[in-house]
This record gives sequence, structure tokens and C-alpha cells, in this order.
Amino acid sequence: MSQDSTETGQAPLVAHLIELRNRLLKAVLVILLAFVGLYAFANELYLMVSEPLRLLLPEGSSLIATEVASPFLAPLKLTFAVAVLLTIPYTLFQAWAFIAPALYKNEKTIAIPLLISSVLLFYAGILFAYYVVLPLIFGFFTTVGPGEVTVMTDINNYLNFVLKLFFAFGVTFEIPVATYLLIKAGVTTVATLSKKRPYVFLGCFVVGMLITPPDIFSQTLLAIPMWLLFEVGLLAGRTVKQEEETESETEEDKNKDDEKSEVAKTQP
Repeated sequence: MSQDSTETGQAPLVAHLIELRNRLLKAVLVILLAFVGLYAFANELYLMVSEPLRLLLPEGSSLIATEVASPFLAPLKLTFAVAVLLTIPYTLFQAWAFIAPALYKNEKTIAIPLLISSVLLFYAGILFAYYVVLPLIFGFFTTVGPGEVTVMTDINNYLNFVLKLFFAFGVTFEIPVATYLLIKAGVTTVATLSKKRPYVFLGCFVVGMLITPPDIFSQTLLAIPMWLLFEVGLLAGRTVKQEEETESETEEDKNKDDEKSEVAKTQP
């Protein structure tokens, strides 16, 4: 291989790497700008996130800071997490702009709705955790303990607990998209997944046990939505066969039209 051909092959790779770097830098810059803009409201953000617990604490109980830097670091960490969450659409846009030129037209048609639905479902999972799961969990936790024990939760431990639940439910709500993609890619079928429904149901509880706090209450609150979302993914997967049949019929009609055109040309 000549030196010129080697340099020609390396040039596109270098150009792609430079473009990837630039897009990553743009995404990081937007995250940092969002973080700087939100930092002035760091304490308010923490109060809002801690509200599900604070409203249910018994009289005389409160959140506490057991470490010297916790009053500063906990709101700081939360603000950065919020900045990352809010800028997910822009980050995905940069990823889409990088890979879109390599996709076919039909792949772009599918990818855009999937990206939008993925973002919306992730946010829906976080909202579900905040408005439904956290009040139920904390309502249970704050009432089952001994009456002589005063509940005083460390603000950093509380934040880690909440962020873990937010991430778990956000990812869980992506199940319909993941199921649809598996069916669309031909990895599995709706019929196969339907037959394995009992194993999926059991697997939801196993996953809930692994990624939620060690109590049956929060595990169930994660496992049941996982199973319901799996069923939604199956419903979406049923459209794949209909799309393929429509495309097949369109292709057959096109071939018939071509054949008729060829016959018409050969006739005197």
C-alpha cells in the first residue's frame, strides 16, 4: 500500500475523531453552563428533593449532616446531577448529529422517534419515583420503627439513596424501547417473549432486588412497573410485523408494476 493511500485512509478517521471531540466538548460545556446557572439554587433544589421525606418525618426529627463538608457537597452534587439530567436532550442531539450521516433514511426515520421517546420515558421514570415511590417508601419507613428511636437521616446518605432510585426508575422506564429494538432487530419475536412472560415477571423482581434498597417494598414498586412496561414493549413490537408486511406488499406491487412496464415495452 502506498503512502498516499495510507494517508487518505487515515484522514477521514482523524476528521471523525476531531468531530467527536468537538461534540463531546460542546456537551460538556452545556452541562457546565447549566451547572453554573443552577448553582445559585442549590439549596432550594435540595429542599425540593428532600421534601418527600421531610413532610413525613415525625415531630422532632430532621435531616442532619454528619460530615463537616456535607452541607456544601450534598447540594453541589445534586446540582450537578440535575444539570446532567436537564441537558440530556442536547447531549443526545450531539450524539445523533455525529452518527446520523452514517445511517440510512429508514434508520433515521426509526431512530428519531426512539430517541425522543427514550428521553421522555427516562424523565417519566424519575417523576414516577419522586411523586409515587418516594412518598410510599418514606411513609412506610418512618412509621415502622420503634417509637423511642428518633429519625435523623444524613443529608448525603439521603441524596445517594434518592439519586440511585431516580437512575433505577429512569432506566427501567426504557424497557419498552429496548423491547421494541430487540424485536425490530430480529433478535427475538413477540411470540417468543410472550412465552417467556413468567420468567420475565420473576426477573423483574430479581432486578428490583439488585438495584433498589434491601426492602421488599421498594423492590415491588420497581418490579411491577418493569413488568407493565415490558407488556407495553410487546404491544409496540407487534407493529414491527405489520410494518414489515406493509413494506413487503409495497415491494411486491412495485415489482409487478415493473414487470407490466417491461411487457408493455416488448409488445408491438
